This record gives sequence, structure tokens and C-alpha cells, in this order.
Amino acid sequence: MKGITHGIAISILLAGFVTAIGFATAAEDDRAAERAAMVQNQLANRRFFNRGRAPSAPPPSLSGDALGSATIFGSRSDGENFSIRNVKVLDAMQTVPRHWFVTPAMQSDAYADRPLPIGYGQTISQPYIVARMTELLDPKPDSKILEVGTGSGYQAAILSKFTPNVYTIEIVEPLQKQALSRLQRFGLGPERVLHGDGYFGLEKEAPFDGIIVTAAADHIPPPLLQQLRPGGRMVIPIGPVHAAQRLVVVEKDAAGKVRSHSVHPVSFVPLTGGPRAPEKK
Repeated sequence: MKGITHGIAISILLAGFVTAIGFATAAEDDRAAERAAMVQNQLANRRFFNRGRAPSAPPPSLSGDALGSATIFGSRSDGENFSIRNVKVLDAMQTVPRHWFVTPAMQSDAYADRPLPIGYGQTISQPYIVARMTELLDPKPDSKILEVGTGSGYQAAILSKFTPNVYTIEIVEPLQKQALSRLQRFGLGPERVLHGDGYFGLEKEAPFDGIIVTAAADHIPPPLLQQLRPGGRMVIPIGPVHAAQRLVVVEKDAAGKVRSHSVHPVSFVPLTGGPRAPEKK
């Protein structure tokens, strides 16, 4: 009888422990429904309803700045389809909590269809553009990826769902430190989340199968091209600050020949650093 009573007591304790874990998990992931809605409405069923634009025209500016008032997205059947089709990308976007990567003041807007300020003149990109750039990069489980411009760390967290071999570099040191504390739970430690000038890439870890740049440059940085492995791909916004920019996919073939093509207009904060950056004193 004593053994039975002891067994019942242990069962009750275990049940309470499991329940406590369940409550903790639910509390930690209390915005899963918002992520599911974000994926469904903003990514998986995204359409652009043009107003007098040619049927083949790309959607208006995305990412760094809020969308223009003439831009209408929805899920009706009479618009152009700009949905994210890669199931693994959709799964990553639904898995990674975006609200972990925004400031307390922006928590209520964490799953809004727009970029949000993260301080130091930088933004966390619009969810669609994060998903789109990831889809274009098309990382594989064994891919070695470099991200230039860690920012909040959100894009790196998404990439970590595809491959553990993610390196990310941020020129604004306070942002790098904040991102490191967030990204450690995704398996990216100090050797992967680095402070430095991403214009010059990360030569000691090169070559990379994929490079993703999350700030706009007025040209493709030569060091990044050099560090791209033959057969690799780079996704980068190109264009002047506060003017027309375009999202560009750069591919290097097995012989080292480089080809590029534009995907659609975007609006990103500028890539800082590089050879023309002012020297620190």
C-alpha cells in the first residue's frame, strides 16, 4: 500500500511538472497565432493589386521603408501573386518569434506587415522581404552562409533554421551585442555573431555558399564577390540612399563567371563602412 501511495504521489508530481512546462512553453510562445496569421496573410497568400501598372510590373518598394499608399496587398484572386512558395521558408517564419527581435516599444507591432525601428538608425525588415530574400538565397542544410548587417538578428535566426553554418557581421557594436544575446538560443555564439565592417566580408571563413546583405550598397562589394564560392549565390539590395533600389540576385558559376539579375524594387537603409568609410580615431 505504501508503494502504491508513493507511486501515486510521484505521478501527481510528474503531472504537475509537465503541466508547468506546458504553461511555460505557452507563455514563451504566446504569439504563435499571430505568427501563423502573418505567414498565411502576408507570405503564403500575398498578392499585389496594381493600379494602372503593367501586368508584369514588379510590386512597389518593400522592406526598409513603409509601403506607399498606392500599394494594396490582399488575397483576392484578381491580383498578381507574390506569395512565398518555399515551404521551408514559411515554416521558419512561423517558428521564429519576431517579437523577440524588436524593442519593447514596438512589441504590439511585431507581426505587422512593415519594417520597425530597432535604434541607431536601423530597422528590422518587413516580414515579407525577410522571407523573400531567404527564398531567393535558397540555403541548404550544408550551406555556409554569411549575412552582412545583423541588425536585430531576425534574419540570421531565420537562416539558422536551414543550416547551422551561419555567420553574421554587424558594424554597429551595440546592435551586435544585442543580437548576440538573442541568437545564442538559435545556436549562434560569439564566433558566429561578429562586430565588424561587413563590406569586407569575413575572409577567414570564406568561401561562402550564400551571402545575404541586409543594407543597400551603390555597387556590389568586390570582397563579397571574391568570398562567394563558385556555384554560390548572393542576394543584395543595390541603389542610392532614399532613392530607387533594386533587390539583386548575384550568381557565380563553377568557372567563376558572375551573372546578376534584378528581382523587384526595395528600400533599405544604407550599407555603411567600406573603403570610403571615415576612419575611427
